[in-house]
Amino acid sequence: MNPPPWNPILPPDLARKGQRVLELLSSYPSTLTAYSGGVDSTLVAVLAQRVGGRALAVTADSPSLPREELALARQTAQTLGLNHRVILGKEMADPAYQSNGLTRCYHCKGALYRQLKELAQREEWGVILNGTNLDDLGDYRPGLTAAQEQRVAQPLAEAGLTKADTRALAQALGLPNWQKPAQACLASRLPYGTAVTPQALAQVEQAEQTLRGLGFSQVRVRHHGTTARIELPPEDMARAWALGQDLARAIKAAGFTFAALDLEGYRSGSLNEGQATESLVPVNHTALPSKGPRGCDTPAAPNIPADPEPKR
Repeated sequence: MNPPPWNPILPPDLARKGQRVLELLSSYPSTLTAYSGGVDSTLVAVLAQRVGGRALAVTADSPSLPREELALARQTAQTLGLNHRVILGKEMADPAYQSNGLTRCYHCKGALYRQLKELAQREEWGVILNGTNLDDLGDYRPGLTAAQEQRVAQPLAEAGLTKADTRALAQALGLPNWQKPAQACLASRLPYGTAVTPQALAQVEQAEQTLRGLGFSQVRVRHHGTTARIELPPEDMARAWALGQDLARAIKAAGFTFAALDLEGYRSGSLNEGQATESLVPVNHTALPSKGPRGCDTPAAPNIPADPEPKR
């Protein structure tokens, strides 16, 4: 199938990359996109449907996915007319995931892609897609190893699209979430070795939702047993002190005993601090990033061998 022409008026390099994505998607007999509701997977799902082939976008629901994010994914899919389905994720049934070791993200994505592969085989979907972009390949992304093992295609990365490119294309196409910040799963708020349980994830979700309701849009509540450690951007610290009692009530209402405000402020991957990251290697990369994987807020799996055969 020949792809439709790339209609948005774009800089030549970006237009070329966008056309390449369409060509890749047109080469697949049918597609199943791992759709989170973020800008990357939304762009892939929209373009996969745009090329005119049989296409499905699938969101895996689980206790680690905030209810607000699930609702937003559904709303975005409906607004864009996507063929969308929500399934129940199975990562919580994996003891390797629940134990919350350094390989948690690998096991989480592995469970997702195996489930999508079973669905694809059962309903005869040709190729599984994800929203990995070129920038992701330079981060700790243990999920990329799981994607390789299950032959998941990465059309954005393959076409050379960076995160900025992805947002620019999404904006040009009028996608409502083109500016949506990346969101880490709720399990990233638990220190390594702390079991991932629905109860702990629900505590974090309730606390963060209440704090966002108080006007703190960028917030992380780290779960340290009976204590919740609140991370906020430096510019929100003064306001947090002024609303100290409100913050404490919100935290205690979520089931914590103590509320602590982290004086170092919000930083992605703070639970990596003190971890022996020198023993970890990024997937298919030699450069060692200083932070954990984007989208996970945690370090990557150790050197888990990728499938030696190339992805589709």
